[in-house]
Amino acid sequence: MPLVPMAEAVPSRGRGLGAFNVIQLEHAEAIVAGAERAGAPVVLQVSENCAAYHGALAPIAQAVLAVGRAAAVPVVAHLDHATSAGLVREAVELGFGSVMFDASRLPHDANVTATAEVAARCHAAGVWVEAELGEIGGKDGVHAPHARTDPGEAAGYVAATGVDALAVAVGTSHAMLTRDTVLDLPLIARLAAAVPVPLVLHGSSGVPDGALTAAVEHGMTKINIATHLNKVYTGAVRDRLGADPALVDPRRYIAAGRDAVAAEVARLLTVIRAAEPPEAGAATG
Repeated sequence: MPLVPMAEAVPSRGRGLGAFNVIQLEHAEAIVAGAERAGAPVVLQVSENCAAYHGALAPIAQAVLAVGRAAAVPVVAHLDHATSAGLVREAVELGFGSVMFDASRLPHDANVTATAEVAARCHAAGVWVEAELGEIGGKDGVHAPHARTDPGEAAGYVAATGVDALAVAVGTSHAMLTRDTVLDLPLIARLAAAVPVPLVLHGSSGVPDGALTAAVEHGMTKINIATHLNKVYTGAVRDRLGADPALVDPRRYIAAGRDAVAAEVARLLTVIRAAEPPEAGAATG
């Protein structure tokens, strides 16, 4: 199945779209394998930090695009947390169907101006644009669990910028290692009623399963998960190496991480109602 634009993958209200961050090729393979197991569309996200890790966007982007093109489910290639308009242009030229332009650190008026300019250029190329409003914690290790996005301000921001999706602050923080975040569910419902585009939950790694389901039920659509999958991946690799101290072939221990991430992606896609849970007693693979 070919890569699809974000507009084709976004579900109806009450269903979630899983968006998972890629670090290396094996992450992309695992995320798609999990989505195929669940029979659900999925978003492969490459962040600005990931591009920096690889020395450039193109190497990891080309890998993600290749994995997406070979998938049996709809896959969206998405640039995540890009602060550079130049990086956005490169992602569009490479064939990404969606970008997240992050001007949240700019003063509000400058944020609006920069985001509107990026949105106009991306829309001319048929590319979906996500932006962020409100202080979502966790960047540079600073958590802001009490930050909140105002629904009226969010609606005005979308109207002024023309973005297609909006990440909002409802209690999450990026890079959480524990899953104990308490979401402001009433605020999510108010935001969903006020904002005419899909809402995005950043920092979802810190949100327990039940709250993720509730977030989707209250109006969240795109659910971004990165750190939680990194924990799963690293834990599986540690276990594999610990079980065989003589193991030196990276393919054998990296495969353990890849398999663990695939299983967790499939499970999470049922949690956010992107896929139906398996019937009781059915094999889960």
